[in-house]
Amino acid sequence: MNAPISVEQHELLQKKELTIQLRQGLEGHLPPHAVLWQSEDTTPFECDGLTAYRQRPLLVALPETYAQVQAVLKLCHALNVPVVARGAGTGLSGGAMPHKMGVTLSLAKFNKILKLDPHSRTAQVQCGVRNLAISEAAAPLGLYYAPDPSSQIACTIGGNVAENSGGVHCLKYGLTLHNVLKVKGFSMDGEPVEFGSDALDSPGYDLLALAIGSEGMLAVTTEVTVKLIPKPQLARCIMASFDDIRKAGDAVAAVIAAGIIPAGLEMMDKPMTAAVEDYVHAGYDLSAAAILLCESDGTPDEVDEEIGRMSAVLRTSGATQIAVSQNETERLKFWSGRKNAFPASGRISPDYMCMDSTIPRKRLADILLAIAGMEEKYKLRCANVFHAGDGNLHPLILFDANDAGQLHRAELFGADILETSVAMGGTVTGEHGVGIEKLNSMCVQFSAAENGQMFGIKRAFDPKGLLNPGKVIPTLNRCAEYGKMLVRGGQLSHPDLPRF
Repeated sequence: MNAPISVEQHELLQKKELTIQLRQGLEGHLPPHAVLWQSEDTTPFECDGLTAYRQRPLLVALPETYAQVQAVLKLCHALNVPVVARGAGTGLSGGAMPHKMGVTLSLAKFNKILKLDPHSRTAQVQCGVRNLAISEAAAPLGLYYAPDPSSQIACTIGGNVAENSGGVHCLKYGLTLHNVLKVKGFSMDGEPVEFGSDALDSPGYDLLALAIGSEGMLAVTTEVTVKLIPKPQLARCIMASFDDIRKAGDAVAAVIAAGIIPAGLEMMDKPMTAAVEDYVHAGYDLSAAAILLCESDGTPDEVDEEIGRMSAVLRTSGATQIAVSQNETERLKFWSGRKNAFPASGRISPDYMCMDSTIPRKRLADILLAIAGMEEKYKLRCANVFHAGDGNLHPLILFDANDAGQLHRAELFGADILETSVAMGGTVTGEHGVGIEKLNSMCVQFSAAENGQMFGIKRAFDPKGLLNPGKVIPTLNRCAEYGKMLVRGGQLSHPDLPRF
């Protein structure tokens, strides 16, 4: 008699058989170089910007035409194989981490700008076009695309749609949701889908708003029509220093309360300013407990008036030092530190975990003081940078993955920040998405019934549950286990996901 095989051996056999089926099924649809299945070829796709968790897929498909995308989806649907769509892999919540029994659908080759229309002020682009490339292409027309996440030099518009990305200018100009007119793509069974329209409104339910921020769970995006806006005649930036975190937080609320909507309103604490100043030499005040960057754009008269009003509010709020950019070079220099906060953090720590929660603006100082207490509790450093104008936090928890205990403490630290944000009246995510990172915290944010309703929406679009499964919406079992861990004073991590 043959000896029984182990669970691990059975899984390996399943993987081998399924990989062969997928490769054979894709023959004739994709060229050989567009199908990766050897481990050395699939390893580069094993994670996104959340590098703490890694998983190789069965196969990576790199289609070059819409027909090829459709073929991949139809085959996977027929074989009940999960599909994870991927753009540039710059996401920070694990949304593009592969499924171990699934296909990673890389859309990086869809990088063409299809149409720029200066009359309607729109751009029709493929999903793999970089965020910044849209503004670069529209610049000769005097137009640009407003959402500007810090990764805009690399992140794709398809990924921006999946996560509803923002950026430093989202306070005045809105998130991806407010700057997209139409999204085209395919459902899991390969059927073409279209959300929104070329007009400002479309009949029926607002499915465009549902698709944007759905994290690849409802459909695969292939084309996006975005709004373009005129480049302002002038932009100037105030750099204000504060000797107290609470004064800086209160100043943010005071600016908005004064009826001013800056083009950008960002905040950095002392550890972050030290990190970025050493990296880009932006001229930051290293003695300040916090720095605010407040930008105004428009006509020269509008900018002069708004800069004057904001400066007065900041002085009244306790600013110890105020500098105003005198030219475009100096403005970009002020912003260079904020835009390079993440790479600067990578220079001072082997690893970091970037969180993404939101809170009411009036609680900015409260959350920063709470995070300072958490640094002591978890024995880890944290540098803070965030879109202060809309209360979107980006604490960067610094740790060393070579120390087995530090990753777990970083997870605990991150969950504490998210749950404290909820307790202060905020949410667990602003623009990075839930992915796998915030599954447990979704149990705190939403009730079982609310999570169940979200599953209902997914089933309406993807009855088999094959698009990006196991992410964004926690199961009832996960929430139950998480509740038990909290009662015991512990923390449910991600035991089912491979790390580093």
